[in-house]
Amino acid sequence: MIAPTDGLPAVLAGPIVRRAEPERVVLWLVTSRDMPLTLMLYPDDDGRAEAPAARIPLAAATRSLRIGSHAWIQLIDVDLAAHAVSPLPVDGPIGYDLELGAAGTSLAAAEPGLCYPGERRPRFAIRPRLTNLLHGSCRRPHHDSGDGMARADRWLGAQRDDTAEWPSVLLLTGDQIYADDVAGPMLRAIHALIARLGLWSETLAGATLPDSDALYACEYCYYQREELLPMEKTTRDLRDRFFGGTRKPVFTSATAGNHLITLAEVLAMYLLCWSDAPWRGLTFTRPELQGDENAAYDSERPIIERFVAELPAARRLMANLPTAMIFDDHDITDDWNLTGEWMDSAYGHPFSRRIIGNALIAYLLCQGWGNRPEAFDDGVLDQVEHFIARRDGASQDALIDRLLSFDQWHFTLDTEPAVVVLDTRTRRWRRQRQPTRPSGLMDWEALSEMQGRLLGRDAVVMVSPAPIFGVKLIENIQRVFTFFGKPLMVDAENWMAHRGAAHTLLNIFRHRGTPRTFTILSGDVHYSFAYDVTLRFSAIRQRIWQITSSGVKNEFPRTLLDWFDRLNRWLYAPYSPLNWFTKRRRMRIVPRRPSPAERGERLVNGSGIGHVRFDAAGRPVAITELRADYSDVVFDYPESEDENSHDRF
Repeated sequence: MIAPTDGLPAVLAGPIVRRAEPERVVLWLVTSRDMPLTLMLYPDDDGRAEAPAARIPLAAATRSLRIGSHAWIQLIDVDLAAHAVSPLPVDGPIGYDLELGAAGTSLAAAEPGLCYPGERRPRFAIRPRLTNLLHGSCRRPHHDSGDGMARADRWLGAQRDDTAEWPSVLLLTGDQIYADDVAGPMLRAIHALIARLGLWSETLAGATLPDSDALYACEYCYYQREELLPMEKTTRDLRDRFFGGTRKPVFTSATAGNHLITLAEVLAMYLLCWSDAPWRGLTFTRPELQGDENAAYDSERPIIERFVAELPAARRLMANLPTAMIFDDHDITDDWNLTGEWMDSAYGHPFSRRIIGNALIAYLLCQGWGNRPEAFDDGVLDQVEHFIARRDGASQDALIDRLLSFDQWHFTLDTEPAVVVLDTRTRRWRRQRQPTRPSGLMDWEALSEMQGRLLGRDAVVMVSPAPIFGVKLIENIQRVFTFFGKPLMVDAENWMAHRGAAHTLLNIFRHRGTPRTFTILSGDVHYSFAYDVTLRFSAIRQRIWQITSSGVKNEFPRTLLDWFDRLNRWLYAPYSPLNWFTKRRRMRIVPRRPSPAERGERLVNGSGIGHVRFDAAGRPVAITELRADYSDVVFDYPESEDENSHDRF
């Protein structure tokens, strides 16, 4: 048996099934020691097989990246043909296990919580035909609600006897962590885990403190990090120029009191959000706090405890279902790349550049690599290893520079229909003459490349972290704030906020060579809705479904959302002249009615995760929000009405 280091479990997080194809399996996990790993595969697994059909030593298929004295990230990409293993079957259950260390300890035996009741090992299925999927975004650990990931785990557990009901993929569409919005007890746990695992320290160029050790010990470490985050001098208007300028924070998050700063903090956050194992035996005390900070800590503590209690379910879900992920702003920081002015300020200061870069390094290692490992073969992981070997400021900054210029975060899943996942964060359409106004979510070149991925397909599922077709009232409120120079105040980030990006995207939908069926999956907004969209005044008969599920563990302020929902229906009724002042006036948008619903609402509030079922042509035929409190909502038309009798925005 493996003796865990200092009482640590051998596997701290994972395994997460990242990609599963007949000739390829991609896994992610974190171990507390560097050890040989062997993959055991059980094709057509009925749960009774004793011996695996294949045993694959993983040394040649693994990048083992040491992130601390007792922590290794294991990036596993197995080419089955290279190991003379027959292709895996499709649509049937495939069991797997990992042998740990020279003694060959079974991971499933060491961590039985990875298995569903009555099963001896984790099992996934390869589903080339996209019959159904799960999707969601915005998992904020200290939001006072249940965890949509745990709800999805319980839902999947009810389908275990029928492989045909297993989803093809779990799509996490943004804000898998909140690097800029961290509870006090969570930050305290992060620091305890850093110490326990010996996660690497770092110097902090451009900061008021010399290094991470000084940060963790300073008086502003908890609830007061605004005092440490970088400031910029602005001289934008005449008054500022005359009086020598004013100082304003580079980071715009309203909840930056515990903003993550170091790479070790972000890596620890991932471990603590994705697995219960790091919490076992983790002890920490309340830090020295002042005034209202004590009350905040006390209110957050029971919420974090309930979050931890549901982590085994979230971990099991990702061990049994292929999982793909894309970033949104909170994975890095609020308002990430929202305006050209923000980008100039953030990347022009060495400390803010380091903070953003640290979150991006952690995203690469914990999320980005598994989506498309081959995209990082061109020296990116070599540079990561170079940084790990040196662990100095110069190599860390060089890696950050490389990642900030990297343009291959997007990816495609080769299902039928294909899932095309967009990077709407790093290839922005900047306004050169008006840098204070929102940038386009993708620039012309990125949109053109996206169109190339769409051509020739009959149907496609597109993942855009922010909805392409959102709530008009909310988007117009954001336009008003943008007009008065305050886009950051209302997160004025939507596809229609930039004329060039909006028109290019809508023209792509109208192009004769693009698919006739688009399903757009989004998150970001902290409420859920579904629209049916068709083109007006056109012989082209594309059909578009905008399906938004948000958040997994977050919600919109309830009273405010109720008012937005009502006002949106009143102001943008079918024949309202306000409809002609939008960029989407050439499209007919029909909101689906959630059931059960109250007062004619169209927007659904409450933590949960989305489930979409598709027909043979790749069209969504059932749209459900699996809510954490089990009050599930179905987006559909009333049986007594047909499509043409519905409200139009």
